[in-house]
Amino acid sequence: VQLQASGGGLVQTGGSLRLSCAASGGTFSSYGMGWFRQAPGKEREFVAVIGRSGVYTDHAEPVKGRFTISRDNVKGTVHLQMNSLKPEDTAIYYCAASTRLISRRPTSYDYWGQGTQVTVSS
Repeated sequence: VQLQASGGGLVQTGGSLRLSCAASGGTFSSYGMGWFRQAPGKEREFVAVIGRSGVYTDHAEPVKGRFTISRDNVKGTVHLQMNSLKPEDTAIYYCAASTRLISRRPTSYDYWGQGTQVTVSS
């Protein structure tokens, strides 16, 4: 499956962005989908994951209550709504697809998008 992330940009502290990830070439509903981020000089970290049906979701503690992951299995897309953005949210955001159990570990994911830059100014 191929993943194409979009929606990043420059926003002020407290602003919002909605990231999207479009999948092609596979059966989208058979994948658990995750969002990860990587800031300069830091390791890639888990942000959120959503199960195949969209019922189960999990969000990392730093983003709980501010970010929401969702998916549309008809359109083959997964979204990350990001509200109340902070400078520490600045990173490249990646979407990923997993054929295995839902996980927070990057190594559990089989396919990765190219990333989209999110920059939050103070």
